[in-house]
Amino acid sequence: MPPTNYRNLRVVPRLIFGRGSVSQLGQLLTSQRTDAGSPVVFLIDDVHEEKPWVRQLPVHANDLIIFVSVRTEPKTQYVDELAERVRGFSNRRPDAIVGIGGGSTMDLAKAVAVMLTNPGSAADYQGWDLVKYPAIYKVGVPTLAGTGAEVSRTAVLTGPVRKLGINSDYTPFDQIVLDPDLLESAPADQRFYTAMDCYIHGAEALHGTFINEFARAHAEKSMDLCREVFLGDLPRREADEKLMIASYFGGLSIAYSQVGVCHALSYGLSFVLGTRHGIGNCIVFNHLDDYYPAEVAEFRRMMERHQISLPEGLTRGLDDAGFETMIRVALSLDPLWENALGPRWREHMTPERIRALYERM
Repeated sequence: MPPTNYRNLRVVPRLIFGRGSVSQLGQLLTSQRTDAGSPVVFLIDDVHEEKPWVRQLPVHANDLIIFVSVRTEPKTQYVDELAERVRGFSNRRPDAIVGIGGGSTMDLAKAVAVMLTNPGSAADYQGWDLVKYPAIYKVGVPTLAGTGAEVSRTAVLTGPVRKLGINSDYTPFDQIVLDPDLLESAPADQRFYTAMDCYIHGAEALHGTFINEFARAHAEKSMDLCREVFLGDLPRREADEKLMIASYFGGLSIAYSQVGVCHALSYGLSFVLGTRHGIGNCIVFNHLDDYYPAEVAEFRRMMERHQISLPEGLTRGLDDAGFETMIRVALSLDPLWENALGPRWREHMTPERIRALYERM
């Protein structure tokens, strides 16, 4: 047999799915607590601070709740600050980190869990397989559906010089709780932008040079579920359940594949202009007819049906230095470009071509 070098994929080992399943969080954490005084840290998106279900979380006297701000993209400096706050809270390392919120909050939880067992700054681990020591036990509870952060091996962060994930086998959650009830209060535009992240994951996987049957199966199902939700007439409850699974499958579609042109350009846009990930992907994808023609056309039908208007003119007035930084960040993401355009991608995607794409936005 010819030699092989297939990636040994690490995925989330345990999952609970169903309405009201967040109520099982207490028993999950009980099995991880070393004794009655051991702390658990809850990182919760601060938009949920006054939600009734937050007061029903299984918080013990020695636990720490931090309501995190994710109004801007998560930064490595913020991860470092959170990790230091956790270390200063108790002389005991937490038994678990629980991340409750959208993709940014879950990325923060994954990153903090990594930094509690690894020295230095989170910026030191931006890249692929740089983490040396296993993270502490971590649980993800998404309150938006689409990013795939609940299943991915990545914690996407903006650092001093680039936006890039902590991509590691030590990054994924150990347990996730997928409760569609937690999606109820998501604003319509945010719900759309986040859901389109998993639709775009599917498009980039299916058109990529890294495609394989594992990625294809999950990408196709994820996109089909998005079509049911955004081109069909489903009741909101059923739609939310489908979106939660679309997000999970979308995350798996790129776990054994990779994203592509849209995400590479979106990272540059976010680094310079601070554009949030979901809406940033939508803005970029809307200009990628040359790469994903059928999917971009379908995406526009979804936008029209749900009366979504994207911002225009984001890069108008941006100086040369700003464009150069965006281009540098985008071009630094070699695996994304190789998936999208093949190993000789630099012959096709030049700085001039990237600038022309950004100027359309």
